Amino acid sequence: MVKRFLIIQPAFIGDAILTSALLEELYTTCPEAEIDLLLRKGNESLYDKHPFINRLYVWDKSNNKITHLLQIISEVRKTKYDRIINLHRFASSGLITMLARSKVKAGFDKNPFSISFNIVKKHIIGDGRHETDRNAEMIEDISKKRIRKPELYPSAQNFRSVEKYKQNKYICIAPTSVWKTKALPEDKWVELIKQIKDTYRIFLMGAPADYQSCERILSLSGGENVQNLAGKLNLLESAALLKDAKMNYVNDSAPLHLSSAVNAPVTAVFCSTVPDFGFGPLSDNRYVVEVNHKLSCRPCGLHGFVKCPEGHFKCGKNITIDQLIMPLK
Repeated sequence: MVKRFLIIQPAFIGDAILTSALLEELYTTCPEAEIDLLLRKGNESLYDKHPFINRLYVWDKSNNKITHLLQIISEVRKTKYDRIINLHRFASSGLITMLARSKVKAGFDKNPFSISFNIVKKHIIGDGRHETDRNAEMIEDISKKRIRKPELYPSAQNFRSVEKYKQNKYICIAPTSVWKTKALPEDKWVELIKQIKDTYRIFLMGAPADYQSCERILSLSGGENVQNLAGKLNLLESAALLKDAKMNYVNDSAPLHLSSAVNAPVTAVFCSTVPDFGFGPLSDNRYVVEVNHKLSCRPCGLHGFVKCPEGHFKCGKNITIDQLIMPLK
């Protein structure tokens, strides 16, 4: 009988991308299984035409959240699963898991409904393990192969859509973050671009909300040979462009994980957060840039803040341009 699995991860884009590593391991372990995936609305395009996904549940959390939660619960309950794997650590997904029909329910101890799970794993931030390793513990009783890297599958059309940008050597920079203390200051990006813009074509990348920030950076850096693509590419098109870049510069944010998922070269800048949290880059060609002296206030939190709690933002301002340029040498 064909086994059926459901993976639940309705968190943000980066978490949805990292989930793909577990998907790869589960598929390698049980290639004949049917694997369903539950994501929050906005992240589903990451798995468009994904070769291993049987069904994709999409939960709209931004509009009538509770109504849509009840709809998702109703839909999930129509299928009896051999195992439900909940990678989300919050009550809403725990309720979905508790009410679902499954022989085995696996999740993290931080989920308020973990008392209803058969398999409960500790989720410890800062223990040196990557999030993909923590996720993989959910199937360690059935899987013998550990796959750390996430992997996404941009289509041939996704690659065709960005082919026009690949005529010359290029670099991609994703300069923003939802959390301001995770983002390198704009003037640092401007200085970096000024030093390398005559050598490479430079593409500024991000969501529609990042367009104005990218426009400021473009304007202050001189603009020639620099193009603002923020909001102009979907997630898999962005991955297709990142894949063939000479280097991709990112903060501790979604583009970091998008780079890892296509094994693209990446330089990840960590300001208020640290790689030890478990969300560092996994590409073969990867670099981490962070302030090179100890700050008593760093890290100041898991997600960062709207502004520096100490008022100085030394974790971003004290990063040097030499540190940023080094991966290109």
